[in-house]
Amino acid sequence: DFIMRLNPRRLYPRVDDKAKTKELALDAGMAVPELYGVIANQGEVRRFAEIVAARASFVIKPAQGSGGDGILVVTGRSERRRDSFRLASGLIVTEDEILYHLSNIVGGQYSLSGNPDKALIEYCVRFDPIFADVSYQGVPDIRVVVYRGYPVMAMVRLPTKASDGKANLHQGAVGAGIDMGTGVTLNGVLEDEIVDEHPDTGVLVAGLEIPHWNFILESSAKAHDVAGLGYLGVDMVIDRDLGPLVLEMNARPGLNIQIANAAGLAGRIERIDELFDASASPPERAAAARREFQPERKPS
Repeated sequence: DFIMRLNPRRLYPRVDDKAKTKELALDAGMAVPELYGVIANQGEVRRFAEIVAARASFVIKPAQGSGGDGILVVTGRSERRRDSFRLASGLIVTEDEILYHLSNIVGGQYSLSGNPDKALIEYCVRFDPIFADVSYQGVPDIRVVVYRGYPVMAMVRLPTKASDGKANLHQGAVGAGIDMGTGVTLNGVLEDEIVDEHPDTGVLVAGLEIPHWNFILESSAKAHDVAGLGYLGVDMVIDRDLGPLVLEMNARPGLNIQIANAAGLAGRIERIDELFDASASPPERAAAARREFQPERKPS
C-alpha cells in the first residue's frame, strides 16, 4: 500500500539504477563510494584491466541488480599471478573469470527487468573496527526505512559465512535492530528467527553503539529529498577511514526489519502522519525519529 501510494513509478530509476543514485547523491553533497569505472556494454568489458590497473581492491556490481546478486567483492590481487584476484570469501579468481562475470552483468543476468545492464566498478569499503567481532569477512551495512522523509526504523545487516560475506538477509546475513534514540543495536534476526549471537563468531549482536548515528539518520532523511520517494530504504556503510557512505536506496524495502526490532512499522508510520511537517529539514526529521522511536523498556 505504501509503495503504490507514495512511490511514483516515474521516480523508480532514481533508485533502481545505482549509477543514477550515486550521481543524485553526489549532486546533493552526500558521500558515496568512489566510482572507478562503468562497463556499459559487451564491447567495454575489455576495459576492465585498464580500470583496475592501479587498484588492489574494488567491488563489481550490476547497476540495476537486486538482493545482492551479481556483486563481486575483490579484496586483493593474487601474490603469484598479477591477473588473478582474491575475493572477500578467500577464493582466487582469474581475470578471465571476472570478464565472464562482467559480460553476464551487462547481458542483464542480474538486472531487475532482465534487460541489458551496466556494471559498476567502485571503491571497496573497509568496515569500521567496531564490527570486527560480529561480521564474517564482508562489510556490514545499515538499512534505514524512511517514511515521508522521516526515519522510522533501522537495522544493521551483518555478513555471515552462509551469506558469503554479503550483508544480505535473503542470503543468510544477520539483521540486528537499532535503538533509534541512541544508535545501539538490539537483538538480531536470522532467517526470520530471533538470535542473540552471530552464528560464526558467537559474539552478542546487541549492545553495539553505531558510530556517527546522528549523521546516518540525517543522511537517510536527506535521501528522501534526493529520491522523491515517500517509502524508502536507505543503505549506508561506515568506512574506517571515510566514515558513513550512502551505498544505495531501495523503493521496495522488505519487512524483516520489524522482526529485528521486535516492533511493527504501522504504529510508527501513524505517528509520523500525526506530527508530519512538510517544512521540516532533514536534521529536524532525524531529531523527531530519535525522540519518538525508542524501543519499549521492559520493567526490571
